[in-house]
Amino acid sequence: MTRSIKKGINVDERLLKKIAGKNPLNTPIIKTWNRAAVISPEMVGFTFGVYNGKVHIPVLATEDMVGHRLGEFSPTKKFIKHGGKMQKELEQKKKEAEITQAKAATTAAASANTKKK
Repeated sequence: MTRSIKKGINVDERLLKKIAGKNPLNTPIIKTWNRAAVISPEMVGFTFGVYNGKVHIPVLATEDMVGHRLGEFSPTKKFIKHGGKMQKELEQKKKEAEITQAKAATTAAASANTKKK
């Protein structure tokens, strides 16, 4: 969602107070629960602990992140994987192919060593 020009960007004043006059290299992680705060140029170089509902995930603010929100870099959901029976079969075939390829490579290496002797 965009924010109107009249309202301005949502920069958290408390975060700006915490980083005011501090060196980014010597400052520990700054914990915040405000995921909607927009990253401003003053925040570049600082590490923020953005709360995702369970833990604070460290986010190092870079120049490319300016204008984005802190919550964009702290995922709230853990993706496991899609699939079911078909996916398991595909993974098992892939694993078997890797095993046979590894065995073929070891036998080729062993035969090459016997030919050298």
